[in-house]
Amino acid sequence: MDRKTNNNILVPTDFSDVATNALNHAVKVAQSYKNEITLLNIVDEGLFGGLFGGSNQTELVKEAVDNRMSKLAEEISSQYGIKVHKRIESGRIYKVISHIANSEDFDSIIMGSHGANGLEQVIGSNASRTIQLAEVPVVVVKNNPIGEGYKKILMPVDLSPESRQKVGWGIHLAKKFNSEVHVVYQGSSDEFTHNRIVANAKAVEHELGRNGVRFVCTEIEDKLLENFATEVMNFAEKTNADLILVMTDTEIGLTDMIRGTYTQQIVNRSNTPVMCIHPRETGYTYDY
Repeated sequence: MDRKTNNNILVPTDFSDVATNALNHAVKVAQSYKNEITLLNIVDEGLFGGLFGGSNQTELVKEAVDNRMSKLAEEISSQYGIKVHKRIESGRIYKVISHIANSEDFDSIIMGSHGANGLEQVIGSNASRTIQLAEVPVVVVKNNPIGEGYKKILMPVDLSPESRQKVGWGIHLAKKFNSEVHVVYQGSSDEFTHNRIVANAKAVEHELGRNGVRFVCTEIEDKLLENFATEVMNFAEKTNADLILVMTDTEIGLTDMIRGTYTQQIVNRSNTPVMCIHPRETGYTYDY
C-alpha cells in the first residue's frame, strides 16, 4: 500500500489467552512480511491507585509487567527470529493504542477481543473503539488460531464508495499467503440496486484476476429477517474463513448506537478474525 509505515506491528497485551492468540497471529504476519513487533501493555493508574493506595503500588505493577513482557519478547525473538520491542503506557486503552499507532506510523494493530454483548456492545468494547480511532489496519482476534496463515479471506462488497478500497489489501494479503478470496455481496429485490451491486462485485473480480489472485464470488440471498453483517458471519462460519476483510464505519447514526454499526457487529460477534481498514479520502490509490 502507498502509505508511510514503520514496518512494526503493535500488539496490545494483558497476557490473557485471547491476547496470546492475537500475538500468535502477529508472529505469523511478522514472519511473512518481515515486520518487527511492539508489545504494548496499558496500566490504568487511576484503577490501581484507587485499589491499592498510591503511585508506589502502580510502579510495582509496572515492574512486574515489564519483567513478564521482557520474558515474552525474548521467547519470541529466540524462537522466531523476530525483533520485539516492549512498552508500558498509562491511560484509556483504546485511546492509547490508536494514538501510538497513528502518531508513530505503525504498520498495523493486531489485538485480542472477548467481543461485546448487551450493554457493552452498545457502549463499545476496546476493540470496536480502537478501530474507530485507528488510521492503520486493525486485526481483531478472538479464539481462532492463525494456523498456516490467512488462506481463505472473506471480502464483503456493498455499494458504499469506500467498499472497494479494501481490494488492495485483499490482494496484498492473498499474494503473501497464497489465499483464496471469497467476494460476497447481498442481492436485492430491486433490479436497479441489484445491477449496481453486481457491477461493483464484477469490478472487484476483475481487479483480483488482473493481479493473479484466486477468487470465488457468491451472492448472498437478501433475507428480510437478517442483516448483511449476520449473513457475512454465517458465511464465514460455513466456509471456514480465516479472515474477514471490512472497512471501518466512520459515520454513526441513531440506529448504529442501538445495534452497532455493520463493522462493529462483525467485530463484536464474529469468531473469525476481522481486519478493519480505515477509509481514505477520494483519490487515494493503491499500489497493487
